[in-house]
Amino acid sequence: MIRRYMTRFMTGRYGGDQLNLLLIALYVILYVVFLFTRMLVFELLALILVVASLYRSLSRNLERRRAENARFLQAVRPALRRWSTFRARAHDKEHRYFKCPNCGQQMRVPRGKGRITVHCRSCGAVFEEKS
Repeated sequence: MIRRYMTRFMTGRYGGDQLNLLLIALYVILYVVFLFTRMLVFELLALILVVASLYRSLSRNLERRRAENARFLQAVRPALRRWSTFRARAHDKEHRYFKCPNCGQQMRVPRGKGRITVHCRSCGAVFEEKS
């Protein structure tokens, strides 16, 4: 019964997205900091974040909220891409990664082959590296 009322209430409203998730995560972090420091500025910032998240979730202006989320995702995409690349390389135990000293192109070579000659496909530079 409550589910039916909540479904009816949320119909036509925006709901949650990645930006709201970040706002809620920051709220939790700031509130925990407030609990340890008892500085009211952290509680005020946490309150502002949770109100902003609720406002966005309950908003009926769907296009504006989607545009906000798209701008947020566009802003964090480079950092997410770097993080994804870092995690993939950290878990890749079979390869070593190098940058070409001439053009900066990233290259991957097999591990455990000793000193090898690496040829850059972009600029044609040749250099030696330990794999």
